[in-house]
Amino acid sequence: MKEIVSYRLALLLALGSVATLPALGQADPIKFGKPNLEDFNSENFVADSAAEAVVLCDYGRSRFEYVDGDFRVVFDRVTRIKILSKAGYDRATVEVPLYHQNSQEEKLTNVKGFTYNMVNKEVAKEKFDATIFREEASSNITVRKFTLPNVRVGSVIEYSYTVLSDFTFNFQDWQFQHTIPVRWSEYRASIPTYFDYKMLMQGYVSPSVVEHSDGSMQVTVRESGGYVGGGFNTQRVAGSSNTHNIPLKTHRWATKDVPAFRDEPFMTTSRNYLSRIDFELAGVRWEGQPYRAVADSWEKINEDLLTDENFGMQLKRGGFLKEQLTPLLAKEKEPAARIAAIHALVRKAVKYDGNDRFHSTSTIRKAYDQHRGTAADVNLLLIAALREAGFQANPVLLSTRSHGMVNQEFMPLLSRFNYVVAHVALPENKELLIDATEELLPCGMLPTRCLNGTGRLIMPKAAESRWVSLVPQQRLTEYQQIQLTLDDKGGYTGKVHSEHGGYAGLHQRTRLTEKGEKKFVEELLHGREGWNLSKYQFSQRDALDKPLTLDYELTAAGGDAPAGMLYLKPLQHFGNARNPFVHEDRKFPVDFGFATDETLVMTLTLPAGYEVEELPKAASIALPGDGGRFLFQAQPSGSTIQIMSRLNLSRPVYSAEEYASLREFYRLVVAKQTEQIVLKKKS
Repeated sequence: MKEIVSYRLALLLALGSVATLPALGQADPIKFGKPNLEDFNSENFVADSAAEAVVLCDYGRSRFEYVDGDFRVVFDRVTRIKILSKAGYDRATVEVPLYHQNSQEEKLTNVKGFTYNMVNKEVAKEKFDATIFREEASSNITVRKFTLPNVRVGSVIEYSYTVLSDFTFNFQDWQFQHTIPVRWSEYRASIPTYFDYKMLMQGYVSPSVVEHSDGSMQVTVRESGGYVGGGFNTQRVAGSSNTHNIPLKTHRWATKDVPAFRDEPFMTTSRNYLSRIDFELAGVRWEGQPYRAVADSWEKINEDLLTDENFGMQLKRGGFLKEQLTPLLAKEKEPAARIAAIHALVRKAVKYDGNDRFHSTSTIRKAYDQHRGTAADVNLLLIAALREAGFQANPVLLSTRSHGMVNQEFMPLLSRFNYVVAHVALPENKELLIDATEELLPCGMLPTRCLNGTGRLIMPKAAESRWVSLVPQQRLTEYQQIQLTLDDKGGYTGKVHSEHGGYAGLHQRTRLTEKGEKKFVEELLHGREGWNLSKYQFSQRDALDKPLTLDYELTAAGGDAPAGMLYLKPLQHFGNARNPFVHEDRKFPVDFGFATDETLVMTLTLPAGYEVEELPKAASIALPGDGGRFLFQAQPSGSTIQIMSRLNLSRPVYSAEEYASLREFYRLVVAKQTEQIVLKKKS
């Protein structure tokens, strides 16, 4: 990008000068060093009393300068925050990420900060000591940290800084919403029309101010003097200065009284939903020159990846596995069995170290020899092994749930991805996605962290590359068969057979491996007062493609004496005891990751001399748009009651518009599963 800009400026200006920007026209929303007295009045924060702190004002401005033959981006920021509780003290530590590449890096300058406290009815301010720490966050990001002093409940903290960046492709993004309330957030950007940035506004809080206008920036060009002619005719020519106006676009966005973002059950990373604006440099358009794209196309990315030493080249180096693969292929004849055997070989040979990448750290052979590697080391090895065995296997790039959603409509950017899995083409246009990072993961099933929209399939021929869905074929399935015999005190004894299949099997096997059988069973008893498990047995622990089963016998104590009436809630310890959706509204989707099936069948044997007085009515509850269904039935049969409960969620994701229906659905499910049965002693 730097070469492109320098080339254009040489054509345009024969440059070597400094550019200045005009004022944006509006007064700044905050003046550093001049806090408002009303911000020290606690009565002004009654509405925010539940928050740990409040952003009073967050103001950022990005502009361009031309220095030493090239453009650079200058980003200025001023932030003021009110601390409302001790939990907000962490807000006094400020982190500024800076991008670096090779020997170049963004520079943090003009760092200033104050802590304001009300002392004897006067505002006392304390300046921070300019100590700034440095941490390496990633291969291209360095974080600078500084902490404001003497912060207490009621303090107002304020800081400002400037970031100078030669990386015009890394234009500063802006976040309007945070996990604490924001009274005012404003971002301004002045961009020469030579630069074509795509702007992506996201989130569920709309800006209260959106302004766009045309302007210009003046560039003073100083051409150095020199000599013309030759011999006796040589003459010195004095240097000159010329002023040029470069057209630009000015932008202003502002939000007011933005509520704190709250995490909700069943969501991906908050980054997907926070109100923010992101910038991506698509291309440059110089005067008199054709448009030149800067962003890579998918075809170019595909080609570069396949020739990358730490990606595509590793896929050709699985020959060292031939000795291990030969007996596996001789033993298994069916393609599915062969793929599963190769998956098991890699899964057991290399332990995933918890680092998510799509480039290998060194070589797949080294990861194999060291028995440890990143997600890329493991899954590139898996693809290489599958290819060595004759399968059409290729990598799929994806972004994990904690990394953020990939927007297919936005520009192709490798930075949007952080993971790779294997894709295997099968006969009859069938396909399989495989991951070998988890010891307990069945073949053909992705880890939960990978269930995030779509991934990009990288094919040997770029034209054949495409998006593939990451929605799993597997579901979360729970099945319980319960036989309970009641006594006349309301206690019971019985047997329970439970099966955890699909993603439930993965989750429960993981818990069982981490905790052991004894601790697993102890946790099963949490919240079940009076329960006692006399026997238990796990089955199919190592049969990863089958449900994990648990059989146990239990007793639960009743009252101290026989009762004439028994009031029972037999499903309260086996079904859904509470609604996971407690808030009345939700601004973003509910993302379970997978579809769900929960089935419960109970046989309840009545105590001698008792009969049914009251029984829950049958119920059939459906979600709109075939989104799911709940069925419930309780029927007497001689001296027993047969109860059946089945909950089905047919989709992994439900939109924000469907949230109210989903919340009400779960309310009715919980109400029905905790509805009481009344038994009466016969007279």
